[in-house]
Amino acid sequence: MRRTDHLGGITAFVTTAQLGSFTAAAERLGVTKSAVGKSVGRLEYRLGLKLFQRSTRSLSLTPDGEVFLISCQSAIEILEQAEAALTSHIAYPAGRLRIDLPAAFGRQRILPNLLKITRDYPELTLTVSFCERYVDLIEEGIDLAIRIGELADSSGLVARRLTTQKLVICASPDYLHYSGEPNTPDELSQHRCVVGFRRDQPVSWLLKEKNGEMKRYTPPETYEFADGDAMLAAVLAGCGFSQLPLWMVGKYLESGELKEVLQGHSGGEVLISALWPKNRQLLPKIRHVVDTLVEMEENGLLD
Repeated sequence: MRRTDHLGGITAFVTTAQLGSFTAAAERLGVTKSAVGKSVGRLEYRLGLKLFQRSTRSLSLTPDGEVFLISCQSAIEILEQAEAALTSHIAYPAGRLRIDLPAAFGRQRILPNLLKITRDYPELTLTVSFCERYVDLIEEGIDLAIRIGELADSSGLVARRLTTQKLVICASPDYLHYSGEPNTPDELSQHRCVVGFRRDQPVSWLLKEKNGEMKRYTPPETYEFADGDAMLAAVLAGCGFSQLPLWMVGKYLESGELKEVLQGHSGGEVLISALWPKNRQLLPKIRHVVDTLVEMEENGLLD
């Protein structure tokens, strides 16, 4: 057996350890659960060590597995750095770009531009996911992510501002006809509200105080959705008030299908950023996509 034949087993081992199950690893790698288990089993046989403690209900690393995982992750990082250095001289984007996008903004504002880039550069291929949950780019092998809101700990990552989204509070005319229009934010507590949630927590609203300062407000959580398009659909259906980005609701405000309320308290803006691992910042596929998105923002095409 060649000395490199076990590299597939290392990939299966690291993916399984990061995701916590053979099933999740199989889905990530595009193979069967049995194939992942056998690959890890052959690696354990070659090493003469047990890397996982298996039971019918759980899968955990053995002490040897924990040590081996650290070494494997370091080796993979070195290989990624070598790839970045080797391809840094290439003037055009190529290879597979794994990108994670927020659902509504990603589908409506980012994806069309990604598809245009791939038409211009056919050697660039895409793996795109749409998530509102927290995604660890390094552990999950994501090359690039677009994030809405303040960034959490981003050690090991590079962040670049793309744009901001302006927020407005609105409701359908039908809802306002039957329930009335609030004159102050405090009156929202007597109404039905459609709110987003991330990491199992409702997303608070940004409201402007009389002195111009922005304050976070927690509305009644009548309806909770982890998807902006679903929130919009609920508001259009007359389910209550919601604070949504202007790029999403602008045409409905113009048509009269929605009406903005509490305009004196609007003005909140949320940051939208691009994030990628530091060890991949030289890759042309990442640099070109980010530069293209920044250029589009400068031309007002992401608003």
